[in-house]
Amino acid sequence: MGTTNNPLKVDVAIIGAGPAGLTAGYLLTKQGKTVAIVEKDETYVGGISRTVEHEGYRFDIGGHRFFSKSQQVVDLWNEILGEDDFIQRPRMSRIYYEGKFYSYPLRAFEALWNLGILRSTVCMASYLQYKLFPKRDVKSFEDWTTNQFGHKLYSIFFKTYTEKVWGMPCDEMSADWAAQRIKGLSLWGAVTDGLKRSLGLNKKPNDGQAVKTLLETFRYPRLGPGMMWEAARDKILATGKGQLFMGHALKQLSADAKGGWRMSASGPDGDILIEADHAISSAPMRELSKRLHPLPQSTLQANELKYRDFLTVALMVEGEDLFPDNWIYIHDSKVKVGRVQNFRSWSPEMIPDEDMACVGLEYFCFEGDGLWSMEDDDLVKLATDEMEILGLVDRKKVKSGAVVRQEKAYPVYDEDYAANVDAMRVELEEKHPTLHLVGRNGMHRYNNQDHAMMTAMLTVENIIAGERVYDTWCVNEDAEYHEAGDEGAERTLPNRQLTEDQAAALNSVRDVPTKVEPKDREAA
Repeated sequence: MGTTNNPLKVDVAIIGAGPAGLTAGYLLTKQGKTVAIVEKDETYVGGISRTVEHEGYRFDIGGHRFFSKSQQVVDLWNEILGEDDFIQRPRMSRIYYEGKFYSYPLRAFEALWNLGILRSTVCMASYLQYKLFPKRDVKSFEDWTTNQFGHKLYSIFFKTYTEKVWGMPCDEMSADWAAQRIKGLSLWGAVTDGLKRSLGLNKKPNDGQAVKTLLETFRYPRLGPGMMWEAARDKILATGKGQLFMGHALKQLSADAKGGWRMSASGPDGDILIEADHAISSAPMRELSKRLHPLPQSTLQANELKYRDFLTVALMVEGEDLFPDNWIYIHDSKVKVGRVQNFRSWSPEMIPDEDMACVGLEYFCFEGDGLWSMEDDDLVKLATDEMEILGLVDRKKVKSGAVVRQEKAYPVYDEDYAANVDAMRVELEEKHPTLHLVGRNGMHRYNNQDHAMMTAMLTVENIIAGERVYDTWCVNEDAEYHEAGDEGAERTLPNRQLTEDQAAALNSVRDVPTKVEPKDREAA
């Protein structure tokens, strides 16, 4: 362990043992490079992709399907964990509203049918009203969605869940995000299609949904995603070229006169000091900026970056099959929960008792707010109450519960985020070419697991080459929905430009809402 008098010297210092940090560490040690990884969590590697264990029950933090169009990523998963530890699972998720289930993505005709004749009539009247007299000055998510579906359907299927997830009113989210997020759903097409089918005039229903078929199955580590990252950790340590310091938080990262780095991290037994030629950071950009020395000029901009947090309340419940879904979106305003995971449907091996089930209720919040600050026992009671309100679980069958808080789960894209990120990115690239930002929070990008891995894979290529061969920020934001298409469909091409295969992983970035510009809100 490095001390002030005798620092640990390695080729690369890595901040964070999540998918990006561990991918980088694994590939670097394979290439013969020495690495030191600091991770502030005392117990788990994997970051948001970790698997938490409680009394023998294992549960995922958010649900992580192992799917990528990049064959490079798929091959790396198989190399780290091994194909025998993957299981193939059926994919099923639905929307829950007032005691009924609706397909996800939403099928318009099915939704109208489930709502019943009276409410469907009101929905159609509202739809026709806004088709005949649409809002002229469309600024917000609410404006756009109301014009597309009518105010009634908007309030049922879009408003409640969207506001739970992002913590801001729909009339403050941009219309552009709504247009990107809700594609191909034609309410009128669904209704006319349904009428034709009822009259026997149409044998091929499209339900008004012009989107590609989603994956019907997906691969998943039999003991949860943490199994992958625990295996990566073990392989890094087994090389003898990697060291991992758990329970150590970054204290300071200082540039030295030779272009390298001195990193100090505080842990339970005091501080450690690491010297390295390169530094890789998957820490939140806002936190990194405060710990760089000398302080970047862009620290003030980075300090304005915001994050959405969430917590999972896991309930251990009597009953093997509560429902078949991997997860359910809760669009009901009577409860605060936004999504419910069913961990037996992810993998039966995550549940130690075949007569029990484990569900995870996800609450979206901001660190320090009322939900985040509640005592664990109160959160377990809230989750139990809400599962009973929804009619999904009998409270008498709930035997125990556990709470996991996840800081900075989602980077927030507000009206200033792009300028703030670019300010720090440009400054670091100009002044510190040996400092590399990777992963979701490291780059302040709402990406998937395979995208986080690919940013690390490209970074390793750059370090080995001794130059910036790949631009890890090249992300196609107009990519097709990441769950459509074939796994590993894109293969690596020669040359040093960003390959189709690498772009396939980078293309997995997901849309996040931006706020309506303040001047637009005033005009509205």
